[in-house]
Amino acid sequence: MAEKLKIIPLGGLNEIGKNMTAYEYGGEIIVVDCGMAFPGDDMYGIDSIIPDVTYLIKNRARIRGLFITHGHEDHVGAIPYVLKQVNIPIYCTRFTAGLIRLKLEEHQLVKSTKLITVDPGKSVRAGKFTVEFIHVNHSIADSVAFAIHTKMGIVVHTGDFKIDSTPIDGEVIDLARFGELGKEGVLALCADSTNVERPGFTPSEKTVGATFARQFQNCDERIIVTTFASNVHRIQQVLDAAAQCGRKVAVTGRSMENMMKVSTELGYMRVPKNTLMDISKIKSLPKNKQVIVTTGSQGEEMSALYRMAFSTHKQVELGAGDKVIISASAIPGNEVTVGRVVNELFRKGVKVVYNKADMLHVSGHACQEELKIIHALTKPRFFIPLHGEQRMLQIHSQLAQDMGMDRSHIAIADNGSVIEMTTKTLKLNGTVPSGEVYVDGSGVGDVGAVVMRDRKRLAEDGMVVVVLPISSHNGDLLAPPEIITRGFIYVKESGDLMKDLQTVAMDAADSISRRRGRDDGELRGAVKSAVSSYLFKNTKRSPMVIPVVTRL
Repeated sequence: MAEKLKIIPLGGLNEIGKNMTAYEYGGEIIVVDCGMAFPGDDMYGIDSIIPDVTYLIKNRARIRGLFITHGHEDHVGAIPYVLKQVNIPIYCTRFTAGLIRLKLEEHQLVKSTKLITVDPGKSVRAGKFTVEFIHVNHSIADSVAFAIHTKMGIVVHTGDFKIDSTPIDGEVIDLARFGELGKEGVLALCADSTNVERPGFTPSEKTVGATFARQFQNCDERIIVTTFASNVHRIQQVLDAAAQCGRKVAVTGRSMENMMKVSTELGYMRVPKNTLMDISKIKSLPKNKQVIVTTGSQGEEMSALYRMAFSTHKQVELGAGDKVIISASAIPGNEVTVGRVVNELFRKGVKVVYNKADMLHVSGHACQEELKIIHALTKPRFFIPLHGEQRMLQIHSQLAQDMGMDRSHIAIADNGSVIEMTTKTLKLNGTVPSGEVYVDGSGVGDVGAVVMRDRKRLAEDGMVVVVLPISSHNGDLLAPPEIITRGFIYVKESGDLMKDLQTVAMDAADSISRRRGRDDGELRGAVKSAVSSYLFKNTKRSPMVIPVVTRL
């Protein structure tokens, strides 16, 4: 019987975020990445979404390690939650380990977790797998792709990457190694599809540095720069531009402060001498000598930039004489929140620079020509597009076909699909449990579809509570039902409707025979049905109706 290698995506397909892929061979499993996703506007109260790891919990004895490509939240955000259910060793590069350690400390998991750092170019043996770390460029330091070696063949898992020939740290993507692997023979390529819709090449990170230099020169205003906290190379360029202009830099926002601490301690950021200042002291300098680097590029409500825009930041008051540079593009879904902050800054008389055309931001993901280069170098027998919505996966598949790959050698899968391959065949063979687990406060997974449906209904139509005082002696209604509404209509302004609802509820209660042991459930059901029908007929709304029976 032919040997089989299984690739099981548990997150990251038909979506952006919560990337997680399991590889199974010879009865053993390794997992690549463990990300979270941000909730949509209709997910009321949800903080984040993580993959369903039921399959991993069931097979925990067979898992040999968790391998992380880089430190972005959509690749590491679920780690603390998953580790509480499946304790496995984590392998990653030094900078990624620094960021993961912050998460482990927050969740009191440092002592119980084995965190092993691996340098790019090195390999790790994990059971029947040997995982080779290959340096790639991305919008966070120390990103890697993996060459997963098994006796059956090599699988190249790119992680998030771009080809940057002038990276800030001077470390160019290791294209030579991808080419060598192609010569050895690559069984399958699993590649990032995030930017596959864009033709051409992604510009170099260095182009943003040139923009900063231009924006900083001959500028009399105080400069506030917001970008992704994780983009160490972007922050490095802000520091360099500030130092060249003789400006001091202060940092605000918890994630930005954490990132600065980790990156400087580990040597991934070089702070020019006498450039960094405390946020509380920088105010004493003239405005044209100040630069503030802040969180909030996505308009997040609790972020430092949001608080500055809406005058709730304790140390920074914005107004005329300030220039805000937004060095990030809005993640799909965040356009409205970013727009709200930009509008508020304009209202305050702040000069806002956010035009994409001015190279204030470049992506960390490969465009079509870069993806073609990786395909051409690795020459894989099979191809699985990862990390993207359905259109991206399909376009990436077409890209591979345009380069001569047979459609039968490409698998477009869903989360939970089992992609099974031998040295000659590729097929989808069954599924494993997959889906979304909601994190709400300290609760993980205790909010399910039913609760979300209720929250949606409450948010859209409100609720009506009908309190029925029933005699425990003979089952009679002792008084007219009390009607309480929340998020539906204001009671005092709708007396007639309330009276009608009382009558409807009383009639429904009377329709059930008045025997002493009258079933409360039956009574609640009848009242709920009658009140719901009446409300929809008369108001065209469907609030949540909650009948409460009190026996007195």
